[in-house]
Formats: sequence, structure tokens, C-alpha cells
Amino acid sequence: MATTTPRPVALVRRLVADAAAGSVVVTRGRTADNRANLADGFVEAMERSYGGTRLGRQELDGELIEEVEGALWSRDLIERCRVAHVPGGQDGAALRRVVVAVDPPASAHGDACGIVVAGVGGDGRAYVIADASVEGCSPEQWARAVAAAATVHGADKVVAEANNGGAMVESVLRAADEMLPVKLVHASRGKVARAEPVAALYEAGRVAHRGAFPALEDEMCGLLTGGGYVGPGRSPDRADALVWALTELMLGKRGEARVRGF
Repeated sequence: MATTTPRPVALVRRLVADAAAGSVVVTRGRTADNRANLADGFVEAMERSYGGTRLGRQELDGELIEEVEGALWSRDLIERCRVAHVPGGQDGAALRRVVVAVDPPASAHGDACGIVVAGVGGDGRAYVIADASVEGCSPEQWARAVAAAATVHGADKVVAEANNGGAMVESVLRAADEMLPVKLVHASRGKVARAEPVAALYEAGRVAHRGAFPALEDEMCGLLTGGGYVGPGRSPDRADALVWALTELMLGKRGEARVRGF
């Protein structure tokens, strides 16, 4: 018998692979399962500090989390970009601008509806502040989830991908809240091509995650540089919404005021 924290070292990966062939039996346990033998408040304190992070998922939940070779985002990169709070700006406001981005599902019972909230801080850095994605919802239900996220976070704009039924997407969102500041965007390139400049923002330290978003981060780490997706689910809906949000905030075309001589 071998008992260990499931770090993705070669031996552990080999044992887990052998389990599929039936020669090894794998059992897993979470720290919370041992609550009765731990000090009061220990589990809660650990969850507050590490819940959802790579270290917490490994040490507290017993997950084997592997890096995907050739992925746009690595686990280490995301961990380096994690913060507990958004710093306040000179005027006291934490975020100067907030966007809710939506990757609508093609059908009510298909993929998830990616809903990600991000904003620009007073320091000019982008902060991902919420993953409000929903699964298995009707258009009316996911539209209400978008409206709720926009209200809770005081969004200046709702950016919605419109490749699958653009007019319908806008009308459903307007039905949920007729005052939603909706902007429709159309994907002219594949998901990976759109994600590459956003991944570069992370590399440059221009994006941070306020807290942990395990489902979103798993999808990010499944997008491959050469194209393709090997993450959870059929499609990286959460990651796609993240890309739309950060593209709007950090990569959108902006006018620049200039003085010209005559």
C-alpha cells in the first residue's frame, strides 16, 4: 500500500494509469473526511486560505492535478497571478470598469453558459472577480444569471458572443433586464487564436484572479497552443467567456486624443 499526497510525479501518475488496467486500486480521501480528528476550525481555516487553489485541491481534496504539455496557461502561471483582494485606486474605488462576458450555449441541454466577471483596477491591471457560469439552463435562466451578475458587480457592459443566434441572444438578455448594456461580439477566429493574446497578458503580469475559480482554471489549462482543447467538458465555455471579458477590457481598440498643428 502506498499513501501520499497526489503530486503529479512519475510514480503517482504511473500508479493511477495502472488503476485503469485493474492492477492498482486507487482510493481518495479529503481532509474534511478526517474532521473528527482535527482541531475545531482547522478545516474551515484551510479552506479559507487554500480552497480552490492548486495546492488546496491537491492537499485538501486529494486531487491529482497534472500540467498539460503545450497548454496556453500553466497551473504555476495562474497561481502567480492569484490575489486575495483588488487594491483600491487613488479615488478609493477598487475597479474603474467592470464587464460581464457571456459565451451562450448552443442549446438548453448542451454545453454550459460561460459567464465571467472581470474589471480594471486603479493600477491598470485586470482582475477576474467571479465565475457565474451555469449549466443545463434554458435561455431565460442563463439570461437571468447574466443579469444578476451584472447587478451584483455593477457591470458597465455585458459582452455576449453572438455567433450562435445573435439577435436571439440580445433579445433574451433584454427580456431578463431591458436596461442591460449589451454589446454583441462575433468570433472570426478560433477559441485558441482568440485566447493567445489574453494568455500573453497573464505572462506579462497584467491579469490577476481575485480568489480561486477551479472550473474556469481547469478549462484554461486545457487550451493548447497549437489548437485544440483537452480540458474538462466538450468545450471551454468558461474560458471563452474569460477571453471575451479580458479582450474587451485590455485589448479593445481605444481612441487616442491628439493635438495636430495646422
